Amino acid sequence: MQRALALFCVAAFALGVQPVCAMQRAAPQGTIAAATNLPVYRINPGDELEIHVWREEQLQRVVKILPDGTFSYPLVGVIKAAGKTSVEVEKEITAGLVSQYFDGKVPNVTVSVRNPSGLQFSVIGKVKSTGTFTPGRYVTLLEALSFAGGTDEFANLDNIVVVRKTAGGLVMIKAKLADILRNRSVDAETAKNILMIESGDTVIVP
Repeated sequence: MQRALALFCVAAFALGVQPVCAMQRAAPQGTIAAATNLPVYRINPGDELEIHVWREEQLQRVVKILPDGTFSYPLVGVIKAAGKTSVEVEKEITAGLVSQYFDGKVPNVTVSVRNPSGLQFSVIGKVKSTGTFTPGRYVTLLEALSFAGGTDEFANLDNIVVVRKTAGGLVMIKAKLADILRNRSVDAETAKNILMIESGDTVIVP
């Protein structure tokens, strides 16, 4: 129980959020907020996108990205969106609409992620609640474990493995968290190096 609570507290401090445990005990000197340089969000299968074309009501759409990473859009056709940013999809739609305007000037196209439901990860092994989670935002490995209710008392926190899907196949990433959980503060360098979870990751806690 204490380990699970410690996990939650460290994860919260790493995000600059003050949890209940911090209110009960003053945060030690040196506790810092995590780096805010999060990666640009890339679209995943299952995400919902909202598309607006200025003054073109017939082209306003809410679309859901299919399992193969694509969606269909009027006058453009099938667009591969998975792995791309909203800006990249905007440019692709704009390029596809050019031929529909005599002067080639396409009204402003805006693409926003309405629901990042495709951003998912799984946690298995010695945690309180294994499963697949949809955080709705990028999370660190510490936060991923907190979604699973924290680790089991006998979990080996220095041999955690994150299985990641890449274009070249599966990649195994090893992570050590025991030292972080033993400390009562997280310095800037440690916070910066905590692994960020990507969509499709599977966290294995032995």
